[in-house]
Amino acid sequence: MKLAEVVGTYTQLAPETAGIEIAGLTADSRQVKPGWLFVAVPGSKADGARFIPDAIAAGASAVIHGPDAQLPPPPPRPFAFIRSKDPRRLLARAAACFHYGQPEVTVAVTGTSGKSSVADFTRQIFTAAGFEAASLGTLGVARADGTVYGSLTTPDPVTLHRTLADLARDGVTHLAFEASSHGLDQRRLDGVRLTAAGYTNLGHDHLDYHPSIEDYLAAKLRLFDTLLSAGQTAVVCADGARSADVVRAARGNGLAVMTVGIAGADLRLERTRREGFRQHLEVRHAGGLVPVTLDLIGTYQATNALVAAGLAVAAGVDTERAVAAIGGLRGVKGRLEVIGNRNGGVAVVDYAHKPDALAAALEALRPFVTGRLICVFGCGGDRDRAKRPVMGGISTRLAGVTIVTDDNPRTEEPAAIRSEILAGAPGAIEIGDRGAAIRAGVEMLQPGDVLLIAGKGHETGQIVGDKVLPFSDQDVVAEAIAAMGAK
Repeated sequence: MKLAEVVGTYTQLAPETAGIEIAGLTADSRQVKPGWLFVAVPGSKADGARFIPDAIAAGASAVIHGPDAQLPPPPPRPFAFIRSKDPRRLLARAAACFHYGQPEVTVAVTGTSGKSSVADFTRQIFTAAGFEAASLGTLGVARADGTVYGSLTTPDPVTLHRTLADLARDGVTHLAFEASSHGLDQRRLDGVRLTAAGYTNLGHDHLDYHPSIEDYLAAKLRLFDTLLSAGQTAVVCADGARSADVVRAARGNGLAVMTVGIAGADLRLERTRREGFRQHLEVRHAGGLVPVTLDLIGTYQATNALVAAGLAVAAGVDTERAVAAIGGLRGVKGRLEVIGNRNGGVAVVDYAHKPDALAAALEALRPFVTGRLICVFGCGGDRDRAKRPVMGGISTRLAGVTIVTDDNPRTEEPAAIRSEILAGAPGAIEIGDRGAAIRAGVEMLQPGDVLLIAGKGHETGQIVGDKVLPFSDQDVVAEAIAAMGAK
């Protein structure tokens, strides 16, 4: 592919460089091969401009760089230096051109909590409507037929667009994906052709990366004030914190706005009645009131389902059909996932690893508790430290028993992390070994008790130092129940 086909739409090229052949592109100088385009992006630990000489030595035919980069002499071969005020954005757009092809309809969802559920629910609704659909995010790529494309928790733009092209080639026409604040801030999604976007909520998270909560919100707002185009639709959970800011940004960009949830105007959750582990919902829209049963726990899962239905409607699915499809939704792995029972008590695994999510999970489980609500959780290392005592306080306030344990300590000292949690959790039990903590929680179960194991959800490894050790909350719970049996 010629350089002009890769970046010519977005930047001015000298006539003598437009025809340079590009065989690949990357932002990692170690991956450069002869004929490749190297994009020197600023990083959190190192500036990619430092590696421009390495990329040239490896055979790069073109280099995109920022305005302040110190450039070496060009090599004696067809070659181009391309100056950009935003190399990250140009990388995303170049990746979209080089790996051409995307599903015809793509919707994105952002928010502190609920992104994985909304993306997967939207995929399920698209599938129920008869489309070949996929979802992409923390859980990887999911399709109804089980096709695996690899884990894409935070894909770089090149990997993202290679995957989008693969999905389109394999017949996927409808895609729902998670838009993280990191991905939005780092311009990774700027080459995706969006149809609509959704918003769930905003809470305390990622303040190790974003300087303030306002910067965190601003990153998420890029989805609505920059990446969507006038006339497209923003689906906003009206119950979510800072939803008014999202509505304002969306309308300021000329977007249509659909609000959903208990306070929603377009898909309103009028009534919820719990029956065991299912919820009977009444959803009002312009066409009337629709009764539907959701086989999932928690009001927030009902609002997640409405965000998903709203995204499907914004993408062209009939409203009645989208709302009716809520009745067939299946839960996402590690999201209020009921693992088993012991002694009349139930054990549940959830991914909640931030304050608002932990509170929501505990509050969702409270109606099922006639005995004690037991919570086992920890906090990840090398991440936002400020949330640790906050989460400790949430657990001790909402749960009858709190067991503080290790999550993914990474390079931090695990005991120091636990100490910071315990500072906000008077009376909590400390058991550092996560497996032992989970087994202790299972051992405590009595009739009417509910045990929540929070923080890791779907994960199948525990990050200790620079190693990922095999570990699954689900497996440990199931093994403990099987080993202990009933008293």
